[in-house]
Amino acid sequence: NNPIDFTLLITILLLLSIGLIMVLSASSPSALAESGNSYSYFSKQLIFAILGIVAMLFISKIDYRFYEKFYKHAWIISLILLALVLIAGKTVNGAKRWIYVTETLSFQPSEVVKLLMIVFYAGILVKDRDELGSYTKGFIKHICLLAPIIGLLLLQPHFSASIVIIGICSIMMIMAGCKFWQFAATGLVGICAGGGIATVLYLASEWFRNKFQYIVTRFITFTDPWKDATDSGWQIIQSLYAIGSGGLFGAGLGESKQKYLYLSEPHNDFIFAVLAEELGFVGCLVVFLLFAIFIWRGVLIAMKAPDMFGSLVAIGITSLVGVQVIINIAVVTSSMPVTGMQLPFFSYGGTALFLLLCEMGVLLSISRASS
Repeated sequence: NNPIDFTLLITILLLLSIGLIMVLSASSPSALAESGNSYSYFSKQLIFAILGIVAMLFISKIDYRFYEKFYKHAWIISLILLALVLIAGKTVNGAKRWIYVTETLSFQPSEVVKLLMIVFYAGILVKDRDELGSYTKGFIKHICLLAPIIGLLLLQPHFSASIVIIGICSIMMIMAGCKFWQFAATGLVGICAGGGIATVLYLASEWFRNKFQYIVTRFITFTDPWKDATDSGWQIIQSLYAIGSGGLFGAGLGESKQKYLYLSEPHNDFIFAVLAEELGFVGCLVVFLLFAIFIWRGVLIAMKAPDMFGSLVAIGITSLVGVQVIINIAVVTSSMPVTGMQLPFFSYGGTALFLLLCEMGVLLSISRASS
């Protein structure tokens, strides 16, 4: 085996370290207001980060080819987990996305499903490699395998996870040999047809209207946040204030004003706004650079992987981080409608961080086997 990719490892640890510092800074006012302890969120995140690093280093020593045997199981487990959410999940803010193991420990099965779908698609695309150029046996067959997963996610509803999983699987399919024009043509027809059906259902069905009203509200808010500045537009307006007041070098670490209960849960999806306010344009640039290095190393590992399975898993994990970063920053800067998208390594969420570091372990394992 080759030595581990130290450039990638150092990049992961730097992103994790900056993320922990930002969780400490962004969460302290909310934590103090809720529990009287400024460090409550940070201490939980730190514990999961340490556990995640141990898991990452352990997984990096496991031969990634081991997972290929279980690619079919990954699809079945994904369906079971997502069905379990609808049966036993807890409703938070009108959505059933969480399973509570204990009173304080919970996880989103969708985070596990992201990794399982990467393993499944890597396995099935290797098996069907000779048919991938065909529209029916290549494109249609593999898109249909994704349909029940996306259907269960939309029932939660979990629109952002659906976008990420569709994005990752599409990138993997194109990299494996499916034709790009098939995605473009079918996607265009699908968006038009889906938009038409959704409009009819929205007008005709009260259940559908209640279930997916939040998507319509987010699009309206995106076009003009100031139209409802005290309610649906509040979060994005506060985010823009935070980013704008950061300037070139920022107000200084810990000096954000918007985190003082203006931004709701500033340590979660909108943590990048606090980072921009405290560390400024230069701080944002450093973070962008680290994510760019991560993607570069991930693509390089995929190119050098000894087999197609390893190459597809590497590109899947790299895409998972890349897609989430792009969407999160686009949302925070009001470049696209709000979705509940976490910023990898930064957003608060212990189990999500732990799973992300496990995924990094798989990527490092592929780097060990790379030529």
